[in-house]
Amino acid sequence: MTDLARLKGSIPPLITPFVGGKVDYAAYERLVEQQIAKGTHGILVNGTTAEPSTLTLEERNRLVTLAIETAAGRVPVVAATGSQSLAETDVLTRHAVKAGADALLIVTPYYIKPPQRGLVRYYLEVTERHDTPWMIYHIPGRTAVSVTLDTVRALKEKSRTFVGMKHAVNDLGFVSECLHALGPDFKIFVGLEELSFPMMAVGACGLMNAVGNLCPDVLAQMCDAVAAGDLATARRLHDQLLELNQAVFFDTNPIPMKYMMKRCGLLERNEHRLPMVPASEELERRLDGVLERAGLLGAASRRAAS
Repeated sequence: MTDLARLKGSIPPLITPFVGGKVDYAAYERLVEQQIAKGTHGILVNGTTAEPSTLTLEERNRLVTLAIETAAGRVPVVAATGSQSLAETDVLTRHAVKAGADALLIVTPYYIKPPQRGLVRYYLEVTERHDTPWMIYHIPGRTAVSVTLDTVRALKEKSRTFVGMKHAVNDLGFVSECLHALGPDFKIFVGLEELSFPMMAVGACGLMNAVGNLCPDVLAQMCDAVAAGDLATARRLHDQLLELNQAVFFDTNPIPMKYMMKRCGLLERNEHRLPMVPASEELERRLDGVLERAGLLGAASRRAAS
């Protein structure tokens, strides 16, 4: 199994750059390099921010391979391999394992709204033949199904490779319950930007936040501060990020994120695949104000001039 000690800190879910309707793999490679240069602790491929439901299986698999090859062991790569289909999840998971992903993140199947006993069987079916550590991606706002504490317990008892969860729910109590029941080594990553500091303060080991596409260095510093017990610094950084964290959800993620990345010179175009669409003019003006107050537009101008 992967060295689990490396699975912590800020592991941003990278966006997927498009050009003319096609995935821009060269731009994606540059994004991975930029993340590593900024001190990020890991890379998450095909998370929600990557618009994976608009990608083909081949495209998702190619992004996983590219991220692993580009990172070259410098930081761990987590592959999100979930789908609403068991067959598709199996194909994606097999590829990620073979490519050398450090861990898997598997979303609760969306649209289907399965019972808890179905979730347990689903996860065991996908992961039982692999040695790669895996985590649940718990995001009921997108999938319409929640995971219960009993389900998490059952998976921990039955799967030796089940190591944690990305928790994208406004529920700090569930984090405490999971850590109390499964122990402090159970890895919980924060999936809601506004709960970054609070959730880590009660025991989450890191972040898998979209805003890491924009400010990977600040998120990494906040994780490092929490790990060092410097909660005052972590709280200050959390406050610094507050409006940016809120801006991520001014529209459906990653519409605001891609626009802000373009404005900051991190992305050439904020292109999406339907039914996702670029930011409206009204949203652009609102996001420009956020970036200006955060001091990021000036930084973008300096990058463009250099």
